[in-house]
Amino acid sequence: MADSTDSNPKPDVNNLPTETLAFAERIFEAARSGNSELVVAAVDAGLPANLTNHKGNTLLMLAAYAGHAELTKELLKRGADPNRLNDLGQSIVAGAVFKAHDDVVKALMEKGADPRSGTPTAIQTALMFGRTEILDVLGATEEDKNAEVPRPPSMVPS
Repeated sequence: MADSTDSNPKPDVNNLPTETLAFAERIFEAARSGNSELVVAAVDAGLPANLTNHKGNTLLMLAAYAGHAELTKELLKRGADPNRLNDLGQSIVAGAVFKAHDDVVKALMEKGADPRSGTPTAIQTALMFGRTEILDVLGATEEDKNAEVPRPPSMVPS
């Protein structure tokens, strides 16, 4: 049981060397741009597959949101968590649904992504944006399809 004198405090990112931060940013950018070779090599060399940036976005989230299906699959093979939420409570699969990256959605679902986690959920996102063709892939039930769905902020009256 840890107490306030825990000798292993959470590391402070501000104490990391500039080179380390630059390397991490390079890897996050590689995930966004789909540079599978660099990202996979870094993970295979020991970089955590669930490394997060300052917004809580993982390498998998960045790759999936950008539609990089092959990189998504490679990160999932290496233990990336398909159910990790970012700091805003958004799920990886909901982001892929929103961006209409159906091949990414399928890859995430095959590895156990929860279409009912996050805010909004992937199912709610599909319904909000009329993406009914992806509901079966998400395992949406009739109850899901008939539930009240939050409206996108742009549709909420002021």
